Amino acid sequence: MLNRYPLWKNLLILAVIGLAFVFAMPNLYAPDPAVQISGESSAMELDQAVLDRATKALEEAGIEHFGETVNPKNALIRLHSSDDQLPAKRTIQRALGDSFVVALNMASTTPDWLRSLGAGPMKLGLDLSGGVHFLMEVDTASAIAKRQESSLTEFKSKLREERIRYVSVEFTEAGAIEGVFRSAEDRDAAAAIFRKEFQDLTRESVDNEDGTFTVKATFSETAIREIENYAVQQNLTTLRNRVNELGVSEPIVQRQGRNRIVVELPGVQDTAEAKRVIGKTANLEFRLEAKPSDLVTNKESFEFRSELDQRRFGNAELERALIISGDHVSGAQSSFDPETNQPQVNINLDSAGGTKMHRATRSNVGRRMGVLFIEYKTRLDRTTNAAGEEVVTPRQIVEKKVISLATIQSALGVQFRITGLDNVAEASELALLLRSGALAAPMYFVEERTIGPSLGAENIAVGVLSVQIAFALVLIFMLAYYKVFGIAANIALAVNVVLLAACMSMLGATLTLPGIAGIVLTVGMAVDANVLIFSRIKEELANGLPTQSAINAGYERAFTTILDANITTLIVAVILYAIGTGPVKGFAVTLSLGILTSMFTAIMVSRMIANFIYGGRNVKKVWI
Repeated sequence: MLNRYPLWKNLLILAVIGLAFVFAMPNLYAPDPAVQISGESSAMELDQAVLDRATKALEEAGIEHFGETVNPKNALIRLHSSDDQLPAKRTIQRALGDSFVVALNMASTTPDWLRSLGAGPMKLGLDLSGGVHFLMEVDTASAIAKRQESSLTEFKSKLREERIRYVSVEFTEAGAIEGVFRSAEDRDAAAAIFRKEFQDLTRESVDNEDGTFTVKATFSETAIREIENYAVQQNLTTLRNRVNELGVSEPIVQRQGRNRIVVELPGVQDTAEAKRVIGKTANLEFRLEAKPSDLVTNKESFEFRSELDQRRFGNAELERALIISGDHVSGAQSSFDPETNQPQVNINLDSAGGTKMHRATRSNVGRRMGVLFIEYKTRLDRTTNAAGEEVVTPRQIVEKKVISLATIQSALGVQFRITGLDNVAEASELALLLRSGALAAPMYFVEERTIGPSLGAENIAVGVLSVQIAFALVLIFMLAYYKVFGIAANIALAVNVVLLAACMSMLGATLTLPGIAGIVLTVGMAVDANVLIFSRIKEELANGLPTQSAINAGYERAFTTILDANITTLIVAVILYAIGTGPVKGFAVTLSLGILTSMFTAIMVSRMIANFIYGGRNVKKVWI
């Protein structure tokens, strides 16, 4: 029968709509302004006592709060107004001290039954939630120069080990390593070293007119790109580790282009604090464990970074003399011991570091070596001046803590491993700390923006208003022009907006201001398909087709045109997402999802409604 869906298809469409309503519902629950407390390091754990100190400080300051929660990683205190967030943050920070990080946050109010289904609200971009935006550029040229210098030093070391005499080994203006030798045999032996030890270098041998012999080695384009990628990825990892100390909810740290990194911190308004944490410096030191007989002046006592290790072992006694610093660590990766299947961390050192490590460990097998993590931090001293005003003075401190204390099993060189770790998480964190001891290459702040929470709220209000106006105008037009079929189109349009919100929530997509523009555009585009269908129905009726046949022909024959139009738009949206950044991607995401949902609602939902109104009936006239 024309214009009648089978029962299963109606139930399927209704099920999709019902599911969409469920997953879109969390967006109706506005989050509560809150402050979040976390430990200064990932090893710190929070308990009820910390939360009690924070809430007591708020009560003494007269700041109302509610809904306090705490877990080992962080504590959350909800506030009644966003105006209370900054005063609450300052109050709690003073009460807890610098051992804790207090950050602004937005606490979810989604009901538990929705959360149990995996439903949650859309993430809001920086332009809607407020916060800080940094664009940083990695100096990859420095990373390449550092690798070249390391390769040159290591090549000279290999020549000395193999007792190969050379006239000179130095860099050329083109950045190549050039070795000049008195005999072809020495030159060929040096080339063999390049071939065996430096596989990422391309080699060229030349016989000089003055009777000397030269071998040149340069980094290939692939090798240079790998060095650049490593530097950017390493800095990306380091930044993510540092951003975590801010305790920001859903920070964004991602690569942009070849050598830039975008850092977005929603809810953070103190750019100085953010830049302090992001740009802070850290380093590593490898030292031998001190002997009991060592003089007090020759050893130092350090706490463990892990509270568990600190409770188990107490302070570690290390020699003052260091073996190497973290500047010599070129890589660190967590893995598993192939023999015991226990977690371990593989360490790579540069040539100079490997030589020093070998010299120190070959005569100290059986002793323990400590890895000291050193952070250079800024503490804020608060005093009161004669006028009774609080004065905040920054003070630089150096914090040194042991992250590993392991037994030396054999003489170590350029590559070695740290074993005896408790679990995979500890191995991963240790590798991360070893890698993040220092940035792989310098970084510079290229761009800095701050968006206040009031501006974010204003953007949301304006964006919602624009969607409402667009929605209302389309509803009025469709109802006035297409009568009963306009009602079907309007219901389908409302379902489309719900579906779009549900899809963005389920996929974890971030809603930005350009994304709202994409929604507004989707509202207008969503009725395009219905306009094509309804116009086709009018044409078929004008050509004398019966009512039921005209309705069926309108939906069937307009489908190809609708599909072609939406596919071309979808291709453009995909291209925008692929090559665009930030705001452009936000627009592309909502546009792409809007195209897909509008096709479903215009073709399936509106027809189901039309079928319900006209299907299976002897209709002589339709209001269209």
